[in-house]
Amino acid sequence: MDKRKKLINLFESQKLAVLATQSEGQPHNCLVAFAYTNDLHYLLFATRRDTRKFHDITVNPPVAMLIDNRSNGEADFQKAVAVTAKGPAIELGGRERDSSASLYLKRHPYLSNFIEDKNVALLKIEVEEYLIARFDSTEVITPN
Repeated sequence: MDKRKKLINLFESQKLAVLATQSEGQPHNCLVAFAYTNDLHYLLFATRRDTRKFHDITVNPPVAMLIDNRSNGEADFQKAVAVTAKGPAIELGGRERDSSASLYLKRHPYLSNFIEDKNVALLKIEVEEYLIARFDSTEVITPN
């Protein structure tokens, strides 16, 4: 199976990811519901505009998102995969927001009230690279 298909399989198996932001030299991690585009160029997530993560992104757009399949068991040392996507996060507006919201809600239909709230921003990460890590190895791929 090719690397792109492996990424899509992992993304399909997970609903939540860990988003890492930074401001004033301090890191901040939080859980977010995410979606992805089939070409793997973008990852989507939503957040209220009054959150620390949104503030951090407006000040410092580069972020990292971790998506993994760990079970917190012994088998993870042989089987777990963690993917880190890196790139700038950008708030979406207009038609791009509408089409991306449809993609996001297809994956997370139970978040429709949340995504429709005027105080909620929908953002995309323009993925520059994916780091695929296993217990004893790491490889880098680009979405191109």
